[in-house]
Amino acid sequence: MKSRLRVLRAERQWSQAELAQRVDVSRQTVNAIETGKYDPSLPLAFKLARLFGIPIEDVFDPDGEAESR
Repeated sequence: MKSRLRVLRAERQWSQAELAQRVDVSRQTVNAIETGKYDPSLPLAFKLARLFGIPIEDVFDPDGEAESR
């Protein structure tokens, strides 16, 4: 699953550690999601979307097209 997490985080000038703290996960979890090595649970995916104030589809794309938006 592709995500725009890295772009969204960079737009806000947050480090991986800062984002991790905001959603109560480890920095390693954020890194794994950003690199495509880990797909977040639904509750975590929704928490991330809410944090950025956008629909979940604008953060994650199961078809792998999220980076191009």
